[in-house]
Amino acid sequence: MVRFQQAFLASLLRDLPRFDLGGNVEPNLRVRDLLTPDGLVSLSEIALSYGTAEGDSALRKAIGYSHGSSSNEVVVTAGSAHALFLAGLALCRKGDHVVITSQGSPMAYTALEAAGAEVSCVPPSFDEAYQFDLASIRWQLSRRTKLVYLAAPQSPSGVVVPSRVIAELIALMQDVCPNAYLLLDETYRDAAYDEDRVFPSFVGLGPKVISCGSVSHCLDAPGLRIGWIICRDRSLHDHLVTCKFNTMIACSVVDEFLALKILQRQSSILNERRQRLSAGLAIVTDWVLEYGGLIEWVRPDVGASCCIRLRPSVFDDAAVGRFYEELTVEGVTVGNGAWFGEEARVFRLGFGFLPASKLLASLTALSAALKRAR
Repeated sequence: MVRFQQAFLASLLRDLPRFDLGGNVEPNLRVRDLLTPDGLVSLSEIALSYGTAEGDSALRKAIGYSHGSSSNEVVVTAGSAHALFLAGLALCRKGDHVVITSQGSPMAYTALEAAGAEVSCVPPSFDEAYQFDLASIRWQLSRRTKLVYLAAPQSPSGVVVPSRVIAELIALMQDVCPNAYLLLDETYRDAAYDEDRVFPSFVGLGPKVISCGSVSHCLDAPGLRIGWIICRDRSLHDHLVTCKFNTMIACSVVDEFLALKILQRQSSILNERRQRLSAGLAIVTDWVLEYGGLIEWVRPDVGASCCIRLRPSVFDDAAVGRFYEELTVEGVTVGNGAWFGEEARVFRLGFGFLPASKLLASLTALSAALKRAR
């Protein structure tokens, strides 16, 4: 029997604290943001029947277009976590090997382990500014390796993986484990701070490169539970559709309808959110500079969060524990690094959710906790 690990991230789905700095999201879209009166009529006319296992054709076309792919390479999933599970289910048998090369959500590990795979983790660290050491990855690869998972960009650090590193990893896999696939989680690809810094999807780099993503983060609609997996290998694509059918039959037709409306307005939604992210990052940058004697960070390239570390020279282990206690007193929530395979003195700080005035107030409360914990 598969038993999932305790999900500490589930605490972020409880009642909101006074100051929520733990997430990596922005304010969620509302249905009224998406639908004109005619759209509301169209929604009301949807028959609550089964959708297709592959996903709504118009939605697949919109997803494919944003990734430089065709609609027949896309499978709609129940979020990117479901896409990851389907990839593990389709590619791995008991005893097969998977390498996770990303700092990120523990759900990546548990989804692949639940599929029966033996999972090795080679995440980059804060000390390396979350840059990859391909030599370390090379030692984990073998002929048994069937899948390599990489978040590009990474979460929660927001560090972009250079295309040169992706190309070198693909070449390394072709040499050591030529039958393995590279699954790139591109969920945060569009969360840039200005339009000029958005880079294209990597799914076109080779036939054994797979991409997954969702409307949950960059497009701020996690309640829809719509994601996707893009695969240019037709045989694997068809197998993914079969795996999806046997795990959930089809996604909600209402969710697919609303997700299509989001993608049709993707440009305007992203432009609005980029302004908010850029303003939030500027506030956090100033705060880090002010408290640089107590903390250090890895500045993010994209996204709504960053990784902060309590300086080891100032905070011993006991002081780290006091820091989290003081945060509770202040009503502040951050993402404990232990949730993401990091040490507890590293924490995720989200700057996209709160408006500027409340973000400033939350950082003031966070500063008070820092000073008392020291």
